[in-house]
Amino acid sequence: MAFMSEVNMSFSHYMDDEYEKLFRRMNPPRVVIDNESCKNATVIRVDSANKHGILLEVVQILTDLNLIITKAYISSDGGWFMDVFNVTGQDGNKVTDEAILDYIRKSLGPESCVTSPIRSVGVEQTMDHTAIELMGSDRPGLLSEVSAVLTNLKCNIVNAEVWTHNTRAAAVMHVTDEETGSAITDPKRLSMIKELLCNVLGGGNKKRGAKTVVTDEVTHTERRLHQMMFADRDYERDNDDGFDEKQRPNVNVVNWSDNDYSVVTIQCKDRPKLLFDTVCTLTDMEYVVFHANIDAEGPEAYQEYYIKHIDGSPVKSDAERQRVIQCLAAAIERRVSDGLKLELCTTDRVGLLSDVTRIFRENSLTVTRAEVSTKGGKAVNTFYVRGASGFPVDLKTIESIRQTIGNTILKVKGSPSEMKSVPQDSPSRSLFSGLFKSRSFVNFGLVKSYS
Repeated sequence: MAFMSEVNMSFSHYMDDEYEKLFRRMNPPRVVIDNESCKNATVIRVDSANKHGILLEVVQILTDLNLIITKAYISSDGGWFMDVFNVTGQDGNKVTDEAILDYIRKSLGPESCVTSPIRSVGVEQTMDHTAIELMGSDRPGLLSEVSAVLTNLKCNIVNAEVWTHNTRAAAVMHVTDEETGSAITDPKRLSMIKELLCNVLGGGNKKRGAKTVVTDEVTHTERRLHQMMFADRDYERDNDDGFDEKQRPNVNVVNWSDNDYSVVTIQCKDRPKLLFDTVCTLTDMEYVVFHANIDAEGPEAYQEYYIKHIDGSPVKSDAERQRVIQCLAAAIERRVSDGLKLELCTTDRVGLLSDVTRIFRENSLTVTRAEVSTKGGKAVNTFYVRGASGFPVDLKTIESIRQTIGNTILKVKGSPSEMKSVPQDSPSRSLFSGLFKSRSFVNFGLVKSYS
């Protein structure tokens, strides 16, 4: 009987899947891009057969193109999904680049059943690297230690994204073999990488574990970071955690009993990718967005979602309500730009990230978030840093670091107006023009050689 039940369930799932495929073929997605009806934004309308997660896929495609979503109207009741997005470029103007517009049509239209591209922090979708996922306790100098270990193991970090939140740190790193420039496949070497990184990540925190995963799966980096931190329960806080309440987003959840929906409202300071972060979290918590209204035209963003759990029920208890609130707040906070933004652009080389982050650590700077990318032999790295114990960054320290690394190589973004300008690079002042290119500075006594 149990066997027959499994067969029936399998057949039912197969029939549902075949029906869905037929429905999609008969009702292909439709995309309309309108640059006339709205004065200050490009309007993108997407109509498609409905499925769980489709909203995230659409938002992900727009977000990966670095478009700013200023308004959105979402409806997915029944078997049909209808969205309207008002978007601009990073400059706040309409999107007129035909290459981008054509990419949107192909990615969201009939040619692609709304399957999103993979973002690997600025590189094309290839598997010529090894992906390493890291999860552990955050502490000053952690990124420096991790990158030093990888450099010492003759691994080149070509791309990476690092988030910190609520004493936890998560990272997705793409590394290659220093000699071959390709992915690392030797099982013994991979095992050693995992072991050493796990030791670094563990630190002295016995309550919260560390985790290192080496994978060949191609995943969307930012969504994976959300999933990792969510699984690590970074949304759980102590009441005396010291977090600035003024920065905490206002999230509320109420049930609309007449229609069996739960209504989620979010008010917080607007920032890029905010919509992706909240939709990603609702999707991974297995909630379906039936209707939504998004307004982010001013400095404050307002989001309203009408949701049900994937099983068709609204939020059932106060405990579930609190969990939704905590998880959405955490998703927003993970990407908050906490600290001074530094941007490094230079020729890529093995050990670059290790050297730069070592200098930060030696000057008592903590990296709260980082994006590392390599393209065409150039490294473009963005760091958000703050002083020791969370204090503001000493501007004299930043000037000293820039003179050490090179003023044209390391730039301060959004720096205070009182920050004094410093002289341009000279061969004697920039480590990049001499000693900094030497591998003798890479490890600097941090770890032993395991090559």
